[in-house]
Formats: sequence, structure tokens, C-alpha cells
Amino acid sequence: MDTQERLALISSVAEELVTREELEALLAAKKNPVAYDGFEPSGRIHVAQGLMRAHTVNALTKAGCGFIFYVADWHAMANNKMGGDLERIRKVGEYFIEVWRACGMDLEKVRFVWASDLVNDAEYWRLVVRIAMLSTVKRIVRCAQIMGRKESDALSAAQILYPCMQAADIFHMKVDICQLGLDQRKVNILARELAPQLGYPKPVVVSHHMLMGLGTPSAAAGEDKADRVVELKMSKSKPDSAIFMMDAPEEVERKLAKAYCPAAQVAENPVLEYARYLVFPKLQTMELVRPERFGGTVTFASYSELESAYQRGEVHPADLKKAVGESLNEMLLPVRHHFETSSKAAELQRFVQDVTR
Repeated sequence: MDTQERLALISSVAEELVTREELEALLAAKKNPVAYDGFEPSGRIHVAQGLMRAHTVNALTKAGCGFIFYVADWHAMANNKMGGDLERIRKVGEYFIEVWRACGMDLEKVRFVWASDLVNDAEYWRLVVRIAMLSTVKRIVRCAQIMGRKESDALSAAQILYPCMQAADIFHMKVDICQLGLDQRKVNILARELAPQLGYPKPVVVSHHMLMGLGTPSAAAGEDKADRVVELKMSKSKPDSAIFMMDAPEEVERKLAKAYCPAAQVAENPVLEYARYLVFPKLQTMELVRPERFGGTVTFASYSELESAYQRGEVHPADLKKAVGESLNEMLLPVRHHFETSSKAAELQRFVQDVTR
């Protein structure tokens, strides 16, 4: 795979590149640049974190990147996830890894690094403090969205420390590519701006799309792109706004049946988003089964075909919801099977169910 092919593959999973020129130069210079994504172990895992993230990571490893998946257990503690109980947070992290094992992430090409290991290094904390020294409190508070918080929230001192830690993670792990969601944009840009002062090269930022929640979108206006993404994305605190990896088939169908999906509307349509970012990248096609009097069964060979047909009013929202639900349930079958047959996975699933009730 030459540089242009690798660039095209990585670009295919990017909502935003900062910058494309820098990524192209990086790929030309390095056969195996280091990319990373990170996550707070914080309860159940939804399809955007599971299926979509597996596809995104596999695209980067196929393009030759060495991939670090950062288990931000200390960050989750600072953000008061699982009541700040580090032991529980670590078990939830193990559960997430087990889900990715089941849904097709190529774990042979992924290295999991735990924040618990980084914090034992004095050099890491030196970086955290230097970043804090070079940043105003106002700038750090603006990064609150990376924690699922708002600038107007009453942040704890630990949550003020969080963005400084996340920026330090990038430099301490010698990351070339920050491959996180668009909701993490502000701290990635902070790292790029501080890199020259800290003596590190600027990381390239490859932000992936954030899947929107299934409910009616907020009418909020006047926000920047990253703020709008945070406003629209699915929320674990609103279970019907997201489909979770362990949802039963009938639960998947129920949530989609009540999802926001205006006829002929493409923009901010969560059901079409599920088709675009989950179904087609994995299955390549989607079959829509309906009676002959309503147009008969049709198979879409690409998302663009589906979108065009929907926009022309040739696909009814109810038919779209049914087709997406059937496709998702097909994709979730291996995950359900793994958690039914693996004693380790089943034990972790029971634990997560207990702590998230």
C-alpha cells in the first residue's frame, strides 16, 4: 500500500483532519506511525463505541499504524465515573476489551495501555504540570466537553486536571496521530499548540464522526462544530438514545422503531447515520424487505444509493428502521454468542449489569 492509498484509507474514517498535508507527510516519512484512541471505562458500551470504533481502528492498522488503545482508568476516576472506584473502573475496562474482541477489532495489531501504568512515571507528572503551567484555567475549562461536561458545570479540581493529563498522554506515549472522536477536538488542538513549547512534534488529529442519539435533535444554534457534536451524540444516561452492544434483538428493534426519522430528511437523521457509519462499512449492502405494493424488496449496494432513494421519498421511515434493525442484529450476533459461551466475558457482563443498575 503506497502513501496515497494509506492516506485515502485513514481519510475514509475521518470527520476532520488537522491537517491533511501533515498526515500525508507523516505517512511518507514513517511506515508505522503511532496512532491512539482512548476511553473512560464508564459502564455499558454502545454500538458507536463497539462496532464503529472497531471499524475505525482496523482501518488505521490496515494503513500501517501501530495502534495504542488507552484505557483512561485514572481519568475516569477523576471524572467520578463508577463513583471514583478505581477497582470497578478497571473491571469495566476489561469488559470493553472483551466486547472489541468479539466484534472484530484486530487485537493482534492493538496495544492496550492503562493510565494506571503511566502515572507511576515521574516524567508523566512533569509533563502534566508543564502543560498546566502553559495553560490558563479558562482554556482548560473550555476543554470540559472531553469529559462529557459543559463549561458552565461546577467542575471539581480533579476535572480541571483531566485535560492536562490527556494532553500529557499524547506526548508521553509519543503519539503521531490522535485518532479520537470529534468531541475530543479541543484538547487535541491544545496539545498541538503546546507541542513546540514542550519540545515535541505536533500530533496530527484524525477525528472520527460521533454517532448521534436516536432522539429528536436539539434546536440549539450558534455552537461550533465540536459543541454541536456533543449536543447531538448518544448518551448513556438516556438509554433509549443509544443501542448497546448487549441489547437483545427485540430491544434493538424497539429503540429504532421510536427513533427520530423524518420522511425524506437526510440531515441529522440518526437512523440514516446508523446505516452510513455502522451497517455499510461492515456489511457493504443493506436489504430492505417490503411487500410488492410498497415497492418490493430492494438491495442497496452503497450508502449513497440508500440516501438518494430516501431523500426522493422512495423509502418509508418504517421500512428504513426495520432494515437497519435487522442489519444491526446480524452484526451483533458474534458479540452475543461470545458473551454466552465465554465464562470470563459472561462474568464481566454480569458485573457491568450490577454496577450500572
